[in-house]
Amino acid sequence: MYEVVASYGHVRDLAARSGSVRPDDDFSMVWEVPSAAWSHLKSIKVALCGAENLILASDPDREGEAIAWHILEMLQQQDALRDDVTVARVVFNEITESSIKTALQAPREIDADLVHAYLARRALDYLIGFNVSPLLWRKLPGCQSAGRVQSAALALICDREKEIDEFKAQEYWSIDVQFQKNDSNSAKNTSIASHLTHFDSKKLSQLSISSSTEAKDIEEKINMSKFEVTGSKTSKSRRNPPMPYITSTLQQDAANKLNFAASHTMKVAQKLYEGVQLSDGKSTGLITYMRTDGLHLSDEATKDIQSFIVEKYGQDFAAKSKRKYFKKVKNAQEAHEAIRPTDIRRLPSMLAAVLDEESLKLYTLIWCRTTACQMEPAVIEHIQCDIGNANQSIVFRSTCSRVEFKGFQAAYEDQETFRDRNIEDEENHRSETYEVLNSLKCGQPLCVTEVELDQHSTQHPPRYSEGSLVKKLEELGIGRPSTYATTIKVLKDRNYITVKSRTLYPEFRGRMVSAFLSHYFSEVTDYSFTADMETELDNVSAGLTEWKGLLKDYWTRFSKYCECAGSVHIHQVEKMLEKTFGNFLFASLRDGNKTCPSCGEGTLVFKVSRFGAGYFIGCDQHPKCKYIAKTLYGEDDEEITPENQKNNVQEPKLLGLNPGSNEKVLLKCGPYGHYVQLGEDRKGHLPKRASAKQIKNADSITLEDALELLKYPLTLGNHPDDDQPVVLKLANVGYTIRHRRTIASVPKNLKPNDVTLEKALELLKGDDVRRCGRPKRKAVVKEAV
Repeated sequence: MYEVVASYGHVRDLAARSGSVRPDDDFSMVWEVPSAAWSHLKSIKVALCGAENLILASDPDREGEAIAWHILEMLQQQDALRDDVTVARVVFNEITESSIKTALQAPREIDADLVHAYLARRALDYLIGFNVSPLLWRKLPGCQSAGRVQSAALALICDREKEIDEFKAQEYWSIDVQFQKNDSNSAKNTSIASHLTHFDSKKLSQLSISSSTEAKDIEEKINMSKFEVTGSKTSKSRRNPPMPYITSTLQQDAANKLNFAASHTMKVAQKLYEGVQLSDGKSTGLITYMRTDGLHLSDEATKDIQSFIVEKYGQDFAAKSKRKYFKKVKNAQEAHEAIRPTDIRRLPSMLAAVLDEESLKLYTLIWCRTTACQMEPAVIEHIQCDIGNANQSIVFRSTCSRVEFKGFQAAYEDQETFRDRNIEDEENHRSETYEVLNSLKCGQPLCVTEVELDQHSTQHPPRYSEGSLVKKLEELGIGRPSTYATTIKVLKDRNYITVKSRTLYPEFRGRMVSAFLSHYFSEVTDYSFTADMETELDNVSAGLTEWKGLLKDYWTRFSKYCECAGSVHIHQVEKMLEKTFGNFLFASLRDGNKTCPSCGEGTLVFKVSRFGAGYFIGCDQHPKCKYIAKTLYGEDDEEITPENQKNNVQEPKLLGLNPGSNEKVLLKCGPYGHYVQLGEDRKGHLPKRASAKQIKNADSITLEDALELLKYPLTLGNHPDDDQPVVLKLANVGYTIRHRRTIASVPKNLKPNDVTLEKALELLKGDDVRRCGRPKRKAVVKEAV
């Protein structure tokens, strides 16, 4: 009998403070046990009392090996492991009875190379995070952290945004024509859709027709011509089944087909791996281990899948021999099985009663992919018809394809996969179109029934979705499958990126971080560096590279970057960011004029707040001129969009002159909205200002409105009880009466000009009053002893 005790992940980690990795002390590390982990360790220690064997069965990957090592280290440190206790490490890819029994028959020791690879990765991530992040806090307030994989992923998103910013769209036109047979005997003349491929005996490219004038000239010549079938060609192709899922492809498909975030996919997959209690009362895991980059399936699983395919779909659908999938896995020790159901005969419909909707959808996706990967390819028939005029100077092409043999596609069309009726209708339509094209003979005349001219613009490269970002990270070899979901989540939590309609957009904060890192830590954001580092870590886990040597080599280079970046003055960072994002920051300025509209002497520049509150565009003559054109981040992160840029950067508007003092009355826009000001800004003088928030349309404010606003605060007189002033003030909504710490709102039906001292005293005695400020502390009277 065995007692199963969970560790709930890592039982210790590097202490979250500076100095936990010590390069000067042979890269020694300071570990810390989280408070929650002590209870889990205690449970393991209690279970060990009187036990003869300790079997460490954490996950079958590098992190799992590290968890087993940490547990063993902690037990040894606390003298909880007796000399007579046998320690063994076992691994299994699925939580099923047969798999666990097989694993118990093949115990081994903890793999030191895998542990060293974990230690190297953890130390690298710590050294980058705890050296770059403090620099970010000082140079870019509000930017919280940077990491090895995180920075490379952010660079991908920001580089794509830069491509989009620099993209120039081009206009082009396409011409499609509907033909019909000149056959009066036919009861049904099906329309034949085609697109223009040649004009004036020249093959057209996408951008060949660049204007409506050209398109209409071509349309006119088409309408004047007669057409016939000039050629027809048929062919067949084989569409191979997809490879079984690995972590990254599962995340991509779940994002595209189920609209799951990468982190949510892994959460649901974890539930399927841990298993459920079936209707017969037994508990079992439903899928194999979900953090893997291996594509192979075990021989036993492959044989079972093929046997199931023959039973369900027929012999013709099963692959003639076992399909074996391989990927260039850098370390064979970490090449686990692909993600598959633990039992292919456990159909999705059989689990509908025990799984929630999301779990069932993900299981169905895995079940279909696993079944399909061991089936025959689909055979597709293609037909291509060319239609031209007499001298073939104008040529159209009509194409169609249909499925001759479904092959692996049968798995996706099974009732288990909830087949969509619309797909069936589309396939029927394609089959009809194929028959029509197949019936056409060379030289057969066709008549034009409709000419469609469509205007298009070239599209900028698409922004990344979570699925496409995961695919790109995998292509570049950045990170590992198990890190992708966490990486994307961190970028969201740090407000470096935002998700809108499943698309990843970089926030300006994220773009600043990426620009800072690429300028001062070019190695950290370099794609090849991060990918090469993964290769080096794989070499460590394979025993080919010594882990401390790898760390020493990297730290020697990285520490120099830290020294250089630490000596950079914040003004240099401001100038670098202004140069990088100048077009974006100053896009709403008239004619690109950066002259300060307030003092007329200074220049508008990008600045970092010295109080760490955010960023703003203001006058470089500060503190002489305190003009702020636009705030980028304050207490609340303001989203930067072209729409609100127009409202942020505005020149002061002269409303007129004050009749009493002949001073200018200005309408200005600040970080908190529009306000009116009496007099101009000048050194040593603070002009009187009043908020214009009460007036919805700031452009409608007149001189009379401004003078009315500038009347306040207005002293009505002194209170008879204490001779302190009673003041009528302008509030965000309406007006208020204030006497010392007491505030009373003026009713909306009472005009401010009608408020007298007597009326104000009456309002101050009413129920609708409130107190402001901190009340005085009452004196504490000590009793005499």
